[in-house]
Amino acid sequence: MTEETGKISKEELSEFMFIQYASALVNSGMQHLGKIMNPSTGKIEKNLEAVQGIIELLSMLKEKTKGNLSDIEEKIISDGIANLQLNYADEVSRAEKEKQPEEKKQ
Repeated sequence: MTEETGKISKEELSEFMFIQYASALVNSGMQHLGKIMNPSTGKIEKNLEAVQGIIELLSMLKEKTKGNLSDIEEKIISDGIANLQLNYADEVSRAEKEKQPEEKKQ
């Protein structure tokens, strides 16, 4: 925000919008991981394929914007990707463990 006008600069607005977009994608990923409730349905839902797509989208966005991000933008997108990847791996592992007892019964 400039002191003279008290208005947000175009760069600040752009940074804010990028952070909002990246954060929305991360939140969507967390919903698909079943970590947070889907506000539309009020239910916890899992869709690991959707999470994988969101991780790929964020990774592509990070690569395509390399060298053009502020420090905070870089941190938000990098931390978001890492957080989704770790939780995705945890959920895949959990799903495989739950599947094993079923296979033994057959």
